[in-house]
Amino acid sequence: MLKRYFNKEKNTTKSNHPDLLKNIYYQWCDDERIKFDDSQLVIIAELQNTLDKIRRLLLYYQKPIWLRINTPPPKNPSLYIYGDVGRGKSMLMKLFFEACPIKLKNRIHYSKFISEIHTYIHVSSKRNKTETLIAYANKLSTESQLLCIDEFYVTDIADAMILERLFTKLLDLNTTLVITSNRHPNDLYLGGIQKAQFSKFTQLLQEHVKIIALDTPIDYRLSYLRSSKRVYFFPLGNNSEQFIRDSYAQLTNNSPIKSITIKLLGRTTTLTSAYQNIALTNFNELCEQPLGSNDYSKIAQQFNYIIVANIPKMSYEYRNEAKRFMSLIDALYEHNVKLICSAETPAEDLYLEGDGSFEFKRTLSRLIEMQTQHYLT
Repeated sequence: MLKRYFNKEKNTTKSNHPDLLKNIYYQWCDDERIKFDDSQLVIIAELQNTLDKIRRLLLYYQKPIWLRINTPPPKNPSLYIYGDVGRGKSMLMKLFFEACPIKLKNRIHYSKFISEIHTYIHVSSKRNKTETLIAYANKLSTESQLLCIDEFYVTDIADAMILERLFTKLLDLNTTLVITSNRHPNDLYLGGIQKAQFSKFTQLLQEHVKIIALDTPIDYRLSYLRSSKRVYFFPLGNNSEQFIRDSYAQLTNNSPIKSITIKLLGRTTTLTSAYQNIALTNFNELCEQPLGSNDYSKIAQQFNYIIVANIPKMSYEYRNEAKRFMSLIDALYEHNVKLICSAETPAEDLYLEGDGSFEFKRTLSRLIEMQTQHYLT
């Protein structure tokens, strides 16, 4: 029955190689897509072990039922990888996901994952939440034998209770979970209320999911920003367009550019692209739309890196756009978001006259500080 989970085109001797992920990792290093890191190689070994266990689990379910009656299935190979930002967790997850020769698999960012859960609960005809979550777990398990969740975090006790019920059922159904997070499960909910209730969820993870740290001191995203020696590029033109494209490619491991619609406070807005906590956008999308300080704050909470293209020199006619730009920079600065941008002029000449041009001096000061190594680190 589970033969359908194997992609026939990928189920080759190469895909079954015991060093498959390591070989891909070394190839990426040779191609200068990434830099070699011993700590990442430790995670590669764990991911390879997970991949091998997935194969054994699927092979078990391919056996006739009479051969499985007295033999329990292999242990669920779920994995939880945690470490500081910029260490390569998402990149390693991507490598593993693409190499895994299973048809029914899904890779999703946590914020989208929890949003889809709430949407399902809202539209469900079932009144009992536990029944609703069991039904959703069955749906997920049918669609994905492997579920990869990136940038996992929990800030709400209600979400923790939902996840505890959902993950319990998913693990019972032998769905393999591979999770990345900036924090160990014990630190997911520091300072939150009802810690005892939350501990049920963390205990579930620690009992049924292998937890491993990606322990490297190098923040590769910041390393890229340091090596680039500039995060503010002017003037506009072919070179600035290339700078923006290269910046997004470097920070996202060459992720394709695909527009994304994000929910704000009572409205939505479209950005050029997004990958994990990195957004690619432009002045038009952020400052020529009717957005306010609360909207910019919500954007700043969602992304750690924002790449903004085509900031124009502003005059009196651009006074409304200039005010929005000031609100945008305030929000990014207050949330310590790393800004990479291209502009028509040096920052000092962006807005010299018009309503709020005096107040723009604070924005200028922040723009200059946001280019310093002190701010970036």
